[in-house]
Amino acid sequence: MIGPQRAFSSSYARARVQFLEGAAAAGMAIRSHNHPLLGRDGETLAMDVALDGPADARQLLIVSSACHGVEGYCGSGVQVFAAHDAEWREHARAAGVAVLYIHALNPHGFSFVRRVTHENVDLNRNFQDFSQPLPANPAYADLHALLLPDTWPPGPDNQAAVDATIEAHGLAAYQAAVTQGQHRFPDGLFFGGTSPTWSNRTLRQVLRQYGGQARQIAWIDLHTGLGPSGVGERIFACRDDAVALARARAWWGGDGQTPVTSIYDGTSTSARLSGLMWGAVYEECAQAEYTGIAMEYGTVPILDVIDALRGDHWLHLHPDAPAELRRAIQQRMMDAFYVDTDLWRAQIVAQARQALFQAVDGLKASVLG
Repeated sequence: MIGPQRAFSSSYARARVQFLEGAAAAGMAIRSHNHPLLGRDGETLAMDVALDGPADARQLLIVSSACHGVEGYCGSGVQVFAAHDAEWREHARAAGVAVLYIHALNPHGFSFVRRVTHENVDLNRNFQDFSQPLPANPAYADLHALLLPDTWPPGPDNQAAVDATIEAHGLAAYQAAVTQGQHRFPDGLFFGGTSPTWSNRTLRQVLRQYGGQARQIAWIDLHTGLGPSGVGERIFACRDDAVALARARAWWGGDGQTPVTSIYDGTSTSARLSGLMWGAVYEECAQAEYTGIAMEYGTVPILDVIDALRGDHWLHLHPDAPAELRRAIQQRMMDAFYVDTDLWRAQIVAQARQALFQAVDGLKASVLG
């Protein structure tokens, strides 16, 4: 086992090396899906997949990182730590559970310290039926110009207008309007796209390949940016299904000590969303009973997170911005999605490890039941 601090990296390139080395040392079967573009430092980008266990296992646990690129600085650390954790790996093997690690679902965002894909798409709003009319978000349309002013940082008039919006409608309504996803403004925040992204298509291929034999699939998708710093909220990540919610709460609830929240009943810090990534399981692995959570680790207050994203999108629209301003915007993005302290990293690993053990025990109980 390595210490929690060593599992985390300060760049995508280093994180990828650490993950591949850890998976190889553990004897996992590895496959890499190369991205069509290169990374920030000219490095190869890839969605790397490592299977720990038999390919024909009936119980499969998926552990994924960097759905929202920059959030991979946290999620990758969890995966690297798990690859070196002999006790955890033995626990999964003894239960007959294969573990599929998907490293860097969105490697481009990971490398460039952005939340979105190279298409400027929020991957976790991109799993829509694009043959049908896409969800409308008129509340975002009203805010779009306010969120992306001509200059950055925003002037006092812009800040006053944002403050007035929050005062009039409430912080929760502002968060929902901004974050729930939109398909009208390609240059805007939380853009869900108008077609499947590279990451969407590649993930579906991975799910078909590795999930086709499974009868029960669990999924822990690692995220950051919502809630109190260092606290991992377990957010129900399935359809609005009372039976699946009860199962998730039985597995991960810890008898009330680690509650599972839901976007459907208003208990989550997340707004209600659509086009979510885990929806692909129902389509690509229809034979399996699916139970999943998003493990959402808090960093900084939500308004700071949204303002960091506003700055990032502004910078994307203004590539000629001065170098000093560029560095400040990118550092704020890192600070919004990754807390660079030993205490925070230790909290992340401890809570993730607990959730991993809970998932395996839940899968095993489902088989015995």
